[in-house]
Amino acid sequence: MTMAMLNFSTQSMKPSFTTNLDDKLFYHHYFNNNTYRNTINYNTFHHHHFSVSVSKSPRFRSSKSSIISQLQTHLSKSGCGCSWIQDKSIADDTDAKMGSRQGPINSAFATSPAQVSSVKDLFEFICSGPLIEKLGLTPDMVAESIDKWLEYGSRISKLFKLNELSLTTPQKARIFHYYIPVFLWCEQQISDHRSKYKDGDDIPPIVIGFSAPQGCGKTTLVYALEYLFKVTKRKAATISIDDFYLTAKNQAKLRESNPENSLLEFRGNAGSHDLSFSIETLTALTKLSKEGMKMKLPRYDKSAYNGRGDRADPSTWPEVEGPLTVILYEGWMLGFKPQPVEVVKAVDPQLETVNKYLELYFDAWYKFINSWIVIKITDPSCVYQWRLQAEIAMRDDGKPGMTDEEVMDFVSRYLPAYKAYLPSLYEEGPSGSDPDHLLVIEIDEGRNPILAG
Repeated sequence: MTMAMLNFSTQSMKPSFTTNLDDKLFYHHYFNNNTYRNTINYNTFHHHHFSVSVSKSPRFRSSKSSIISQLQTHLSKSGCGCSWIQDKSIADDTDAKMGSRQGPINSAFATSPAQVSSVKDLFEFICSGPLIEKLGLTPDMVAESIDKWLEYGSRISKLFKLNELSLTTPQKARIFHYYIPVFLWCEQQISDHRSKYKDGDDIPPIVIGFSAPQGCGKTTLVYALEYLFKVTKRKAATISIDDFYLTAKNQAKLRESNPENSLLEFRGNAGSHDLSFSIETLTALTKLSKEGMKMKLPRYDKSAYNGRGDRADPSTWPEVEGPLTVILYEGWMLGFKPQPVEVVKAVDPQLETVNKYLELYFDAWYKFINSWIVIKITDPSCVYQWRLQAEIAMRDDGKPGMTDEEVMDFVSRYLPAYKAYLPSLYEEGPSGSDPDHLLVIEIDEGRNPILAG
């Protein structure tokens, strides 16, 4: 896929730090803080280690060395300094209600402190990220915007209650190699979207679709992005395709009308969503462009009816207020395209009915999406492992969770769709997507971005 070059204006980056760096250590020296290891409070920060891939581009290597010597001068002039560890003025209520879905507390990250102690180390660490060149970011651009990288890193650390003095390498990589680069890409998409309108125009919010398999960390990614938009004074709304599942009553009707089809027995596959309700909701959201306009975001209660689920009571739905800048729309099957009957039947004969339902989803969903982020996996079986980890974690925390057998049965109802639709999604992109507004991020079994082959 071709990618548009990100065009960051460093002149617009107002310094938010006041401490002079001079010759001080940029991050200070990380402490061996054992008590901090159990402070993570959000679900995706509990999975595996981050593989740090260093860029091999000759252009990157040749330019980085000359830039490193200029970084401290830039940071001193910008007023960035050591605020990563000293400036507490940016701390705010990270538990503000954003209508997001939070998960269990579980951390399996490495606990040894990250060895980053200078501006040179930080700069090289950021530039080694697998998404940097993919986004068209150069070492010069990273260096010029380093103060923003630090501010966003500090914000995300506080959001997830991480000790910014003692980030582990996996935590640091998740922040600087994943969340911040994706946020910068989203910011550029917003800029491109808004540039199409004239001053004084009523600008609708941009809709960014996230297509990602279950359990791969998309909910936490979206949660972090929504918070960074709040930090940058942009109003964002988050919605999931899960919020549009049929009510329990209508799901029962779908099950009864397809008694021999296990793929439609429970929620999940195409056919189990209320498309008219989704169109109504997305249409209203995209019109939330003026001050004072409000609406409630629907939510689905997966715990209702002993786990079979039902639409949550409207009184519990979070409210959003315009003008919205961005809508983050996520789902495991967003972007799937109907395939020839012989293709889906070869995967699973039951998928033929699901495939017919999928034909209706373009007008219902995809026409609303302006930009796409696709989280790519190499093996759909990862979904089973990720789901199993989540359920084990819930049981360990004393919460109700599915047994290993129930997890296998649950995931087996999704795997046929993954096998039938992921190949075309990865090869052609989502239905109706523009290559200039598409970001494909390949991740490994640890849910970490990797350099695509």
